[in-house]
Amino acid sequence: MSLRTTVLAQMSEIKELHDADRKRQASLQREVIPLSGQVTTLQGQVTALQGQVIALQGQVTILQGQQGPVGGSTQLELPEEAGSSS
Repeated sequence: MSLRTTVLAQMSEIKELHDADRKRQASLQREVIPLSGQVTTLQGQVTALQGQVIALQGQVTILQGQQGPVGGSTQLELPEEAGSSS
């Protein structure tokens, strides 16, 4: 192959690679837009779940206050015959 033929072949290959790269970048751009919408949706869901966790923590605190101290009279005691194995 002459130098001229080699250079023309390489220039053609470079053009094909540039075209393929432009198509790939355009395709990626189309994918990024829906993904950013999904990220926004997920962020909203996380915020909502954080609010629910805070509400549940408040309910647990209220229930703990209603039960009284741990180890008090609210614990169940086993009958004596349940503990014997004879």
